[in-house]
Amino acid sequence: MAENGGDFAFTHCESLVREGDPDRYWASLFAPPDKRPHLHALYAFNFEIARVRDSVREAMFGEIRLQWWRDALQGESRGDVRANPVAAALDDTIVKFRLPRHALVTLIDARIFDLYDDPMPSLNDLEGYGGETSSSLIQLASIILTDGSDPGTADAAGHAGVAYAITGLLRAFPWHARQGQLFVPEEVLARHGVVREDVVSGRGGPGLNSALADMRAVARRHLAQVRTLRPTIPAAALPAFRHLALVEPYLKAMERKDYDPLHSQIDLPQWRRILALWRGTF
Repeated sequence: MAENGGDFAFTHCESLVREGDPDRYWASLFAPPDKRPHLHALYAFNFEIARVRDSVREAMFGEIRLQWWRDALQGESRGDVRANPVAAALDDTIVKFRLPRHALVTLIDARIFDLYDDPMPSLNDLEGYGGETSSSLIQLASIILTDGSDPGTADAAGHAGVAYAITGLLRAFPWHARQGQLFVPEEVLARHGVVREDVVSGRGGPGLNSALADMRAVARRHLAQVRTLRPTIPAAALPAFRHLALVEPYLKAMERKDYDPLHSQIDLPQWRRILALWRGTF
C-alpha cells in the first residue's frame, strides 16, 4: 500500500471501480496484489473524469470540475487535494511509479468533448479520442505493472485502447443518443445516409445498422493489431490489457438478430465476464 495516502483512499478507489467500472475491476484482479490498489487509483480517477457530464447540469460546471483535476495534477489546486481520496491515492501512485502527469492532463482535456453535444467529425478524430483516454489508461497501467519502467507497450496500448473505447461507445449508443450525444463519426453516418436528428429522436433510419457494423469492423481491426503486437507486451504488463478479452463478446452480442441499437442494453452476465477474463483471450 502507498506510503502516504493511507488505506482509506485506496479502499475508496477500489469500491468506485468495482461498482462503476466492473470490466477493469475484474481484470485488475489478475494483477499482483501489491499493484492492484494503484491500478484502482488510476481507474477511479478515470471513472471520476468520465462521469463529469452526468454529475453536472451545465457544461460550464463540468469545465470547472475538470479544471480542478488539472490543477490537482499540476500542483496548483486551491485547498487540500489530499482531502479527496481519489486524488490522494492517484498522487501517491504517480509519485511511486513516476507516471507522466501530462498524460493524465491530456486525458482530462480529451474529456471536455463529453460535456457538449458537438458531433465527432471523423474516424481519425474518434481514434484520437480513444487514444488519449482508453489507450492512455492502458499505457499508464502497464507502467505501474512494470514498476515505473518503460514497458515498451505504446503501440499495443494505442490499438488496444481504441478497440476497447469504440466497443464501449457502441455499448453506450442508446444512452448517448437519448442525451443528444453521438460518438459515431459524422463521416460514417453520412456514408450510410444517417442524420443526427434521426438518431437522437429515436427513429434511427435504415442505414444506422450498417454504420454501426462499420464501427464494429474498426474495433476489430484495432484488436487484430493488438494480437499482432502481443509479443511486444511483457508478461508483467498483460493485466493492463486483460479487459480486451471482453471486446469480442460485446461485439458479437451486437450482432444478434434481436439487437436494437437504440434500445438494446449490451452487457454480459458476471460469470461470463469473469470467464472471458480468466481465459484472457484477445
